[in-house]
This record gives sequence, C-alpha cells and structure tokens, in this order.
Amino acid sequence: MIKYDGFDPEIQDINERQPMKFSQLFIPTLRETPAEAEAVSHILMLRAGYVRQLAAGLYIYLPLAWRVMKRINAILKEEMDAIGAQEISMPGLHPAEIWEKTGRWTEIGDEMFRLKDRGGRDMCLGMTHEEIITWLASTEIRSYRDLPQMWYQIQTKFRDEARPKSGILRTREFIMKDSYSFDRDEKGLEESYQKHAEAYLRIFQRCGLAFYQVESDPGMMGGATAHEFMAPSPAGEDTIVICDKCGYAANVELALSIPPSQKDAGARRAVPLQEGQLEDISTPDKRTVAEVSAFLEADPSCFIKSLLLIGADGPFLALVRGDQELHEKKLQRIVGSFRPAQKDEIKDILGVEAGFIGPHNNKLKKIADISLKEGTYISGANREGFHTKGIKPGTHFDAEWHDVHVARGGDGCSRCGAVLREENVIEIGNIFKLGTKYSQPLRAVYLDENGVEKTIIMGSYGIGPARIAAAAVEQNNDKDGIIWPLGIAPFDVEIVVLAGDDKELAETAGRIYRGLQDEHFEVLMDDRNERPGVKFKDADLLGVPCQIIIGKKALKEGLVEFKIRKTKQTERIAPSDVVARVKQLYGKA
Repeated sequence: MIKYDGFDPEIQDINERQPMKFSQLFIPTLRETPAEAEAVSHILMLRAGYVRQLAAGLYIYLPLAWRVMKRINAILKEEMDAIGAQEISMPGLHPAEIWEKTGRWTEIGDEMFRLKDRGGRDMCLGMTHEEIITWLASTEIRSYRDLPQMWYQIQTKFRDEARPKSGILRTREFIMKDSYSFDRDEKGLEESYQKHAEAYLRIFQRCGLAFYQVESDPGMMGGATAHEFMAPSPAGEDTIVICDKCGYAANVELALSIPPSQKDAGARRAVPLQEGQLEDISTPDKRTVAEVSAFLEADPSCFIKSLLLIGADGPFLALVRGDQELHEKKLQRIVGSFRPAQKDEIKDILGVEAGFIGPHNNKLKKIADISLKEGTYISGANREGFHTKGIKPGTHFDAEWHDVHVARGGDGCSRCGAVLREENVIEIGNIFKLGTKYSQPLRAVYLDENGVEKTIIMGSYGIGPARIAAAAVEQNNDKDGIIWPLGIAPFDVEIVVLAGDDKELAETAGRIYRGLQDEHFEVLMDDRNERPGVKFKDADLLGVPCQIIIGKKALKEGLVEFKIRKTKQTERIAPSDVVARVKQLYGKA
C-alpha cells in the first residue's frame, strides 16, 4: 500500500512539463467533406476531428471540441461570478408533479422526453430548469433578507427536436448555462436583468463573436419582457430585422414595422379602384390572392386577405394586405388562443366558401393590420365566384387596428421610419423577465419588512456554449478550415515541427513550448513524422490562432516562422522572441 500524506510540487508540475503532442492526442481529421453535413460549422468540426455523431441530434465532443467548450464555460463562470451569481447543480431528471403545477407538463408537446420510473411515477428529462429552481427557492427563501439571489448552473438539457440538424447547432442533448434571479420587486428584477445583459455582452465579446441584442417573444418561457442575443450567420434558422439608423433590432416573431404603401409596393391599377363605389367582379374558381391578382392584373397590395378564425369568444376575421402575411403570435397576444375555421364552419358562419370571404357586409369582429388603414382594396364578395373592388376601410367596415403582419426587410422602422433590413442569425443566448409566472403556482414567497407575504419576482437567463462554438466557426473560417477567436480556441499556439525526428528542431520546439507555458499559454506541438504539407493543412484546418513553424532551413539562420491563422500573415523571428510576439498578439505584452 502507498500512503500519500502531502503536497508534492513535482507531481503538481508533471502536466505542465509534458507537451501536448499531436502524435499522442486523438484528432481524427478527415480529408473529404461528410455527405450528411450542410452547415459550415458542421462540415469543419467533423473534418477537423472536433465532433462525431452518435445518432440524430446526439454528438460526441472529442478532445479538441471539449477544450473549446471548457474555455467557453470558463468565460461563462467568470462573468456569472462577477455579477454575484452563485453556481449550483440541479438534476436532469425531474418529477412530473412540479411541471404540472405550472401547467407546462401539458402545454409542452412532444419535444419533452417523458418516462416513468420503476414505481410508475411520471418523470421527464429536463429541457429547462425554471420549475426546479423555483421549487428550490420556495423551500429555502423565507424573508426579504434572503433576497436578492442569483443562482446558475452549466448543465445538460434534453429536447426531442423534430428536426435535429446543422451539427451541434440543433441537437436533442445539449449543454446550457442557465441562471435565475430572485428579487423582491420589479425594480430588483430590472437590476438583475441589466446585470445579466451586460454580462452577456462581455461574454460574447470575449468569445470573439459578432452579435446583436434584439427584442424577442418570451414564447413558452412566459413573462413580460425578453431579449435574445443573435450571431449573424447564413446557417441561422432565426431571422431578425435591423434598423441601421436608430439601432432597432427584433426577432421577426416580435418585430414591428411599417409596410410600404400601396404605391411604394408597386400597386398596378389595371382594375380601377374608385373609392366608395363597390363593384362585384366575377372571379370563377379564383380564390387565393395570387390567383385573383393574376386574373385581374392587379398588384397583391390592392387586396385584403380575410381569414376566418375561431377564438375563445367565437369567430372573428383577421385582415392583412394581400402582399403581407399574418403573424399568428402577434395576433395571439391580442386575442388569446385561436384556430383557423374549418371549411364547413366557414360555410355555416358566412354562407360562402373560403377564398371568397370579404370584410364588408358582415357583423363579425375584425382585427385588421395597420397597413390597411389607407387605400382602396379588392376582397372576397361574400358570395361564390365573386370579388368586390372599391372597398374602403372605415367606410365599408370597421375594425380594431393592430400590427399583425410579419415584419421583413424593406419595411419601414416603427421607431424612425428608416428602411429595415433582414439578417439570418443563430440564437446564442436569451434573457427573460419571468415575473411571477413560476413563483406564484409553486408558492415561492417571502415575508417583507412588515411581515406581509409577497411573491418572489424572477428572471431566467440562458446561453448555449455549443451554439457559441458553432457560431464562432460559422463566422470565422476560410477555404482551408476553422479560424478560432483568440478567447475560445482549443490551444493558443500550435508549434509545427517540420521534421519530428530532428533533435535540434525538437529541442528548439521544447524551449519555445516551455517559455509559452510559463506565460500560461495553451500549446499544441505537432511532432508527427508527416510531410510538411500534411502538417500545414492540418494546422489550418484545426484553426489554432497562432502557428510557430520550425524548419531546418530557417533554423540554420537562427529563425522560426510566426504565422497568424486569421490573416495568414507570416514573419521570421528568433526563437527567443516567440513568447514576446505571442504575448503581443494576445494583448498581454
């Protein structure tokens, strides 16, 4: 038996003295592009040996990828700690009854993994932890003196994605940093919210990402206010609209905009639309805006789409201009839950088939988009095979006016009127003001200074480390491979020894390695007995920000080559100058 009684600095230093050698690491690079990969980040992370796919939406993070994840997580922890958040760890397996108390057990559909334990108890795999953290607060927080609190974790989540795709961007098992704030009142929540927003700005800057903070829809999270942090990328599945003049930016799920007028939209007046004069026009078998506009040679902006919907209070019409689309989430925030009317319901309620519905000559409640306030229009005549021209809003029908169209590039900014532009983005983080959505049903309360029981006010804040990694690759790559940002690369420097069996080159590489390690840089040494071309290709594919190339010819002149991966700029410097040059690159000089 070996008994160990104390600290041995020699053992402590073993890992620091041993170079991270390419020949000893598991880095299974590929020369060919995998057939199943489409997103740039997916292709390059497979080719560079960062990840491997186990099944749809399930990925193994190989050593290089895990080093990236650890660096991202270190940044997350530093910035969360800096705002006073405290790290905890919560289970990934949850009892159903907690989710039932908030109603989300039934509200959330097939994306939740559900199971039963051996006792027949309903359980789920946690896709998020609002219920669990609120249960914890309800059992532990008693007094106003216990508040505020901010707790966070970096934990695995599970979501049964219908369409897992784009590599680690959309998966069924993923790691998330989720944090939660607990405050006495709305003022406290605002302070916690702003602390997180500012921390997120620092996190994404340190991770080297271009990003936007945009207004967003709280969605299934609930609450009053939400913002998302979006990284621009062609691979992004979300779309935002941006005003470059005033800075307004929002997810299209929430964005407000001013559509172009009929004139600016290019309305063609082949069919005269005389205000106040209604005229029915025969449009046999023409039902959709596209069909009727082509038949009448009139621009889609001349039409009103009339959609019969069934809400909690009965049927109503939703009206949007023919060149616009109805935004169902915007409408839902106005009227609550609704559904489209079925064919037989349309016939029973309006006496006409879908495709010939109009806003006039009926007494149904109408929710109309703001783009219809001005102009004269064509819409269904409320009789089979006919449409009516000359419809004037406010004259021929009354309505409640709201922004219920889908915002898009080319619309006017709702704040300053400038033209909006669209951009595809990857969601990398989100922040929500939850209010009492979870604390109320789960009885998370405290006693104030007067002994009065009050409900805790909450916030929820999430970041996806894997999405940060994927977004970084999407934004930083070239034809040769990945170009990692300085803060999250698997290694800071790669030393490429062009003749791995040459003693002089190896000794020079060792001295440079130790010098860099003394300054706390992470260094990869390519010591393989491979052709220089192979090593160069692998170095560029892996994307380490800085390469030190040691070859016989340059070393005879007392020099090595210093290469910046991003710019491919190279310079020849003395081995003794390498550490100072790397420190300069990383802003540590």
